[in-house]
Formats: sequence, structure tokens, C-alpha cells
Amino acid sequence: MIKILDSTLREGEQTPGVYFSPDKKMRIAEFLDQIGVDIIEAGNPAVDSEIALAITKIVQGGFKSKIGAHSLCNIDNVQKVLDCGVDFLGVFFSVSQKRLDEDYHINLETAIEKIIKVVSFAREKNPNLLIRYTPEDAVRSPMKNIIAAASAAVQAGVNIISIADTTGYSNPFDPQRSMYFYVKTLKEELKKQNLHPQIEVHCHNDKGLALANALDAYRGGADIIDVTTMGLGERAGIVDLAQLLINLIDMGEDEKSWQLEYLQDLYKFVSENCYIPLPPHQPIMGSHAFTHYAGVHVKAIAKNQMLYQSIHPEILGIKSKFSLGIQSGYAAIEMSLKQIGREDLLNNQDLVIKIITEVKLMAKQGNSIDIETELPLIIEKSLKHYS
Repeated sequence: MIKILDSTLREGEQTPGVYFSPDKKMRIAEFLDQIGVDIIEAGNPAVDSEIALAITKIVQGGFKSKIGAHSLCNIDNVQKVLDCGVDFLGVFFSVSQKRLDEDYHINLETAIEKIIKVVSFAREKNPNLLIRYTPEDAVRSPMKNIIAAASAAVQAGVNIISIADTTGYSNPFDPQRSMYFYVKTLKEELKKQNLHPQIEVHCHNDKGLALANALDAYRGGADIIDVTTMGLGERAGIVDLAQLLINLIDMGEDEKSWQLEYLQDLYKFVSENCYIPLPPHQPIMGSHAFTHYAGVHVKAIAKNQMLYQSIHPEILGIKSKFSLGIQSGYAAIEMSLKQIGREDLLNNQDLVIKIITEVKLMAKQGNSIDIETELPLIIEKSLKHYS
């Protein structure tokens, strides 16, 4: 079964302007634990002492999820992670030739020595620690560099190798830079050395392909996929938690593995506390995701909602709904009147037509029409026409 690592508290907080206080981080961790994510990446303690404090509190929260922290590949930073008492340590160091030459000014051998030293230190300090090594910007790095660094890291004590598409460069339709190719190749090459780490993927959304790349990695045999709530993260963010879970269920994962009814509360809380509105048309979690509007749609879903849906919203603890506006016809008004207990008005066809006309006029003024609050006012206005 696939594992989910949620990085809302680490990658998500790298979204410009986003900050979660320790108390808010604890609440987000509670939601993630209720949903059933396997690993909560709670931050990088070297960034700020408050982050270190929040990680420590989350570790002490008694969650079922493993609690992890992120670190540069150096002993001082790793020690700060270990001081938080986490179950999971993630260290990263790029082995792309460009970074080695232009940024670090070292060769591959020196980079691998550094990785081995840091991983060995962490493993010696905590034999039970789950350790991940990430060759940052993996999909733009020579495969031979990745294999060499990953092999050395696993032999030094790493449990997980993360393939990071740091710049959103990967493409599922390009055989040489697809996540499927990288996952399959890395697994096969490490297996030849009798090395069997879990393979994780971290997909950025710079070109809008993060979810597609993550599912491509899943098809290739990835063991762990990174996500954030709302797809938050650097630049265009990474894979969205809700979208990934729904697609994994569609691809055969057991929906009982996750408590999806907590997603609504999580997304509302994160959106409110990072001051980023959730777009209404956002897949799965947007307010319009299961809202039907056009007349032909509304008429059809009155008979069977799956005629115009491929997802059962009930697994999220919500129901399909419909909206009134310029596209509304008789069927939509009929359903709306029944919803608010005014089906008696359906006996007057002229009145219903008047209500439809008023709905369309109001919609043309750019107003949203809420069935529970706005429709009764339209009814009252329409009834005056007959008084």
C-alpha cells in the first residue's frame, strides 16, 4: 500500500507569506493524523527556534502518524532535528553536475563522502530513526550520480530515497524524464546491489503536472508520495493532498485507508490560517467541485447524480448540490422550491416562470443566488406580482 507524507507544515510554510503558529501547527497535525497520513513532515528546526518548539510539541502529541523533520546535509542541522525527538529525518543534497560545479564547487566523490558522514552520524545517534536522503533536483541530475549517491546513502543507513522534481521539470509523456522512468530505474539499479530502500517522490507543480507526475511515479512502484494541503509550497507548490487521495482510490487503493471526511475541516482551517482563499473551482475541495449549474446537468442529476459526476462526494462527507443563475431552468427551480419546502408553488406554472425570470435578472447583475437565503426573497418579490 502507498504511503502519504504530508509536508504542509514544512513545504507548505515555504509558500510566500504563509506562517502557522505552533498551536495552529498542532491543530493541522491533528487533522492530518485523523485523515491517516503516514508521515507528517513538521518543519526544519534549524530555520527558527519556534519551528523547533512546534516540532517537539507535535512529536509529543501521541499521534499515530510518524513525525518527521527536514534538514540540510550537515551534522549541526541534523542534531537540531534529533533534539526534537522525531521518528523521521529527511536530509537533502543535490548531486546534479551543475550544482556540484557551480554551487558547491566539489566533485561527486566529495559530495558522497559528505552524505555518508551525515547519515552515519544520524544512524549512530538513533538506530531506530527512519532516514530519508533526497538527491535534490533528481530529474535534472545524471542518473549515474543519483545511483551512486543513493547506493552510498543506503549503505550508510538510509531507509528511503526521495526522487525530487525540485523545479517541476518531469513530464509523464517524456520517457527520459518521467517519474515512472526514475522510480523504475532507481529501484532496479539498487536491487542489483541488493539494496531495497523505499522510494519516495516529491513533485513540484511549476508546469501544472505535479499530480500527473505523482500518479506516474505510483504506476512505477513508488512507495511514498509527498503532498501538502491545498498544494501549498515553493512557487506553484506541490501535489495537493485531497486530489492525490481521490485519484489513488480511483486507481485501486482502498478508500478505507483514509478518513476523508476530515478533509473539509482541514482545508477550511489551513485556508483561513494562511489567508489564501480556496478557489471555488479547485478539484475535490472547491465549493463548486460538486455543484451543478447548467439546466441539462441539474435535470439529469435529479435522477442520478452520477450522470454528471465521476466521484461520489459522500466519501468526503458531503453531498452534491446545484446553483441558481442564468443557466437555470424549470428543473432547477422545481428542485430548489422542494429544498426550501415551497413545493406548493409548483401548482402555479406562471409563478414558477416568473421566479425563473427573476433569478436570471438577478444573475445578470453579477449576484450569486443562494437557495436558502436569496430564493425566498425572489419568491416574495414574484408573489407581489400576483397580489
